[in-house]
Amino acid sequence: MIKLYPEQLISQLNEGLRNCYLIWGNEPLLLQESQDHIRKAAEKHAFTEHFTYTLDNHTEWDEIFNICQSLSLFASRQTLTLLLPENGPNATITEQLVKLAGLLHPDILLILRGLKLTKAQENSNWFKILGKNGVYVSCQTPEQNRLPQWVAQRAKTMKLTLEEQANQLLCYCYEGNLLALAQALERLSLLYPDGKLTLHRVENAVNDAAHFTPYHWVDSLLSGKAKRAWHILKQLKQEDYEAVILLRTVQRELLLLLTLKRQSTTTPMKTLLDQHRVWQNRRPLLTSALQRLTQHDLQQAIHLLVQMERQIKQDYGQSIWSDLETLSMLLCGKTLPESFFNASCH
Repeated sequence: MIKLYPEQLISQLNEGLRNCYLIWGNEPLLLQESQDHIRKAAEKHAFTEHFTYTLDNHTEWDEIFNICQSLSLFASRQTLTLLLPENGPNATITEQLVKLAGLLHPDILLILRGLKLTKAQENSNWFKILGKNGVYVSCQTPEQNRLPQWVAQRAKTMKLTLEEQANQLLCYCYEGNLLALAQALERLSLLYPDGKLTLHRVENAVNDAAHFTPYHWVDSLLSGKAKRAWHILKQLKQEDYEAVILLRTVQRELLLLLTLKRQSTTTPMKTLLDQHRVWQNRRPLLTSALQRLTQHDLQQAIHLLVQMERQIKQDYGQSIWSDLETLSMLLCGKTLPESFFNASCH
């Protein structure tokens, strides 16, 4: 079995078709694009009919088997796409898949699509039989350390020249939202027909596209820009942005800052930033924030976060925007009395 990532799929398809493609993962964009690439390649090899079945307890397996057994002289080549249940195939489905494997022939191309592949499934009989002469495409959302590679490859495919810092900015702004990232690249390719994506160009496009996002607010906090932080927060509130999303976004950065502050007493900062896999373009922001904020400041900020979390759980309808403003002032260097925190969220 050949195992590869979606960005490697086109090269494999150009080398020649296999009779079975197992595409698995949690990323809808990658699943759909992989399926489309396979079908497009198949059409070049005269696979002109496409059948798709969602597998469940009511699947008409005889209908599927009949497709594989129609061997008349004039029968067209066909692709057969089977969509597995969210929790994977049950015993009945696995039994039928083993039977199906025995009916496959060069004029049938099977695409098996699933959401989550467990170790048990990977070691199962049906998976090994279907994968023997097949290709497995891992369509998981790329992890942080692989995302720049994915972006670079996609930009290259689109004939875009992408600066390293511009790549990192895209990864930072769109991590976890691959569809938005892909759309951003499409938009950039239209904005700049010369295909040169510099940091400056990407910054302008990201800001234009997103207006203000929680990431812009967090950056203003790390930079200590109180007026900008206040302005962004006001804008997000006017747009009815979910305050809880801002809370979750700043939570990650604050916990990282506190960890770095504690560990920096015994370990060089460069080593810590490497260990925590901090993007290069984020490092100056985090370093300046660490120099400006004391451990006491960070602990106060965490205390505020805990209070806001408690408030959300106790009374979801209660607004936490005023507390987010307090947090902004604190992280931008405005000293606040202890009583302010004790009174907050009550």
